[in-house]
This record gives sequence, structure tokens and C-alpha cells, in this order.
Amino acid sequence: MLDLELLRSFVSVVDAGGFTRAGERVHRTQSTVSQQIKRLEDDIGQPLLNRNGKDVTPTEAGERLLSYARRLLALAEEARDVVARPNHEGAVRLGVPEDFAAYRLAKLLASFARSHPALRLDVRADQSTYLKRDLERGDLDLALFKRDAGGKDGIAVWPERVHWVTSKSHPMQAKTGSVPLIGFPAGCLYRGRAIHALESDGRAWHMAYTSSSLAGIQAAIAAGMGLSILSEMAIQADHRVLTAKDGFSPIDRTEVALVASPEASPATLRLADRLAEFCNTVQAKAA
Repeated sequence: MLDLELLRSFVSVVDAGGFTRAGERVHRTQSTVSQQIKRLEDDIGQPLLNRNGKDVTPTEAGERLLSYARRLLALAEEARDVVARPNHEGAVRLGVPEDFAAYRLAKLLASFARSHPALRLDVRADQSTYLKRDLERGDLDLALFKRDAGGKDGIAVWPERVHWVTSKSHPMQAKTGSVPLIGFPAGCLYRGRAIHALESDGRAWHMAYTSSSLAGIQAAIAAGMGLSILSEMAIQADHRVLTAKDGFSPIDRTEVALVASPEASPATLRLADRLAEFCNTVQAKAA
């Protein structure tokens, strides 16, 4: 069993970048924190930190442990809250795609949190591939994610409209030569669809700009660095939609699914109802 106090000191050392500052965070002396890290390394069986003078960075093993340590500490804090507050509604861990997070969904979630003050809401914006994975392994209670059309599971499912886009001010037709692509890192549904569409048409391509940020992708498109695939809600005024007339085949159908874990709590299902209502409204306006 991993000791939570040792994990807390380990996370503090990584975040603070040193033992002295970490000690201030956890209210321990530098020597005590150092001893705790040594105990944790003995338990794990390998070094977790690189010590270079006053600078401290995680080793490869330390980087692998770090995400688990954060999750264990968060879960312990959540359990403490639920037990200490009998009327606590528990916690809902929600995953959403970034374009939804940036499109009015923040207001809905803030409103839901205010109307449920005893509920702890934990929201994460990420690529759909990772949201689906984390829902399946129990790290999320509810997820709104994108997938190939025709999925069977889900509280609700909506067809999605996606388009090839370029810069309105600096359009790139790219009918010949290698197509410069802009997109999220490998694993993104849109990125895979874009590559598949180009290769099916026998066209060369290269990644001109990769970003984990939707805002970064939107800015790169507007600046004319390349082409990308975006959902309708993510297309901006300084973007131009490309069609078959421009030499770009339509993208295969995708859909947005709202899926809850099999053990979803009543609070999770209430939030699912609100999200379904939101998505229905978005769909109606787009129709």
C-alpha cells in the first residue's frame, strides 16, 4: 500500500521544484520531506527524483507515478468530504471535448454547480479518444465525446457536422503538392479522418501545426498555416469552409455521444439530463 502522506510530499516536491519549498507547502522541515521521499523510493524500489543541486525533477519512474499520486490524493480528499458532510451529494467527474467546453458549456456547468452546492463537480476537457478510455476504466462518471457514427451505447447521440476549413484571408487551395494539415496530436478523431480522406484521394500530406489547444488550432488556420477539420461550432469568422469544388471530399459521418458509467449516481444522471437538453438546443439551432 502506498502511503498518502508520502505521496503528498512527493507531489509537493515536484510542483515546488525543490525540498525546501515543498516543506513549506506540507508544513514539514526539508530533512523530513527528504526522508519521506527516501521512504517512498524504497517502497517503489527505484529513484523517483533527479537531484541537481537545488533543482529537483522527476525521473521517468517519477513521471509515471505522478499522475497516479494526484488521482489517489484527489480520491482521498473526495472520500473525506463525503464522509464529513452527510448531506454531500458526492462528486461527478465529467469529460467533454474542448470545442464543447469553449462553446457556452462552461455557463451551463457553472449554473448546475450553483444549483447543487453540495455536489463536487470535476470537469476535464480532452480529446474524445481519452475521454472514452477514461470512462470505460472508471476514471469518469459521465462523458460527452465524439466517435464514428453508428455507436450503440449512450444516453443520447447527435449527428455531427464537420468541414474542411482554411483561412479566409490567406486561403490555401492545396489542389497539388503536399497538403499542410493542422490538428490535435495523434489519436484525435478529426486528425485520423483528415488523413484518411486525403490518402483515399491519393494526396500527399504533412503535419504543419499540431496543438492540444483548440484556440491554437483555430489561430493557426486563420493565419493560413494549413488546413484542418473542425465542427461547425468551432468554425470562426476568419475561417472559410472548403467543399468538393475546392478539391476536398466530404468527411465521413461522426457523432457526439453522451455516455454515463453503469454505476452513475442520481446527481450524474441529473447532469446528463441538462447536457442532453443543451445538445438538443444546439442541434435545433444548427438544423
